[in-house]
Amino acid sequence: MTQALPKLPTSVVGSHGLPGWVWLAREAMGAGRLGAIDVRELMEDATQAALLDMERAGVDVVSTGEMMRVRFIIGFYDGIQGIKTLPAPRRLGQPLWDTNTPFEVTEKVAAPRGLGIVEEFKLARELTGKRLKATVPGPYTLLVPLKLGGGYRDKDTLLADLVRIVNAECKALVAVGADFIQIDEPHHGMYHGSAHDVSKGINRAVEGVDAKIAVHVCFGNLYGRPFSAVRDYANVFSTLHEIDASQIVLEFANRGMDDAARWSIRALLRHVAPDKLWLNPDCGFWETPRWVAKQKLNALVEGARLVRKELA
Repeated sequence: MTQALPKLPTSVVGSHGLPGWVWLAREAMGAGRLGAIDVRELMEDATQAALLDMERAGVDVVSTGEMMRVRFIIGFYDGIQGIKTLPAPRRLGQPLWDTNTPFEVTEKVAAPRGLGIVEEFKLARELTGKRLKATVPGPYTLLVPLKLGGGYRDKDTLLADLVRIVNAECKALVAVGADFIQIDEPHHGMYHGSAHDVSKGINRAVEGVDAKIAVHVCFGNLYGRPFSAVRDYANVFSTLHEIDASQIVLEFANRGMDDAARWSIRALLRHVAPDKLWLNPDCGFWETPRWVAKQKLNALVEGARLVRKELA
């Protein structure tokens, strides 16, 4: 659904802040107290709430809100064959990356029924008339919690099969009407300063996908804590020209008040032409209280409005 966009379009990176009642419903799901119709109703109501928050704030291009995803990517592994769940390395204390769920590869990986993003997109498409962006974990993202096994002797071979899974999901999204797809990949600098070979991962994952492609370079913010203390793009910029995408989604702040948003936009306009710049908050909001997420969206949109007025 193509719509005319203003100068400095506003969007979101992906997830929206979960309403408190969604957390309660998830507990009920875990206890087996919800049936299939209950879960469908929960998905629809939660997605509607996220879309309404984005629309009321005035966001130009919305996401699905990712309201039923579990810990960003962990839920996707339910749809991947050839892996088994391992115990988390640490269970006590404050949640962090080492309390997340790891998986061991036991045989060739595949996702014959997809990752579930098509159903998520179709539901959101029914609920909004706004321009809608689908968000898909990239192959490097899916690789993070996987431990080699099942005949895979190196990560490149495993990565190639994850690329096929992501590519199939993107093409399935296009088949149901998606015209804007964002691939979420980890910040290259998170892994000992080594830059990813984008030709093996991102580019192959979007090969033959007839949609506008964005790539989100994520710093990682699980449980509100960054994966790495290094939060810069020094070793990313040299690879950006190699990525087959129309848009690169970057993160520059962790705040969202009006003045901060406005000054950040002005700073960026010293380096990027207005017709090349989109505006979004940092990363996703799934661990941000919903009321804070709403304030951040309002600040983003207001900052864009003020700068558009100055440009005019």
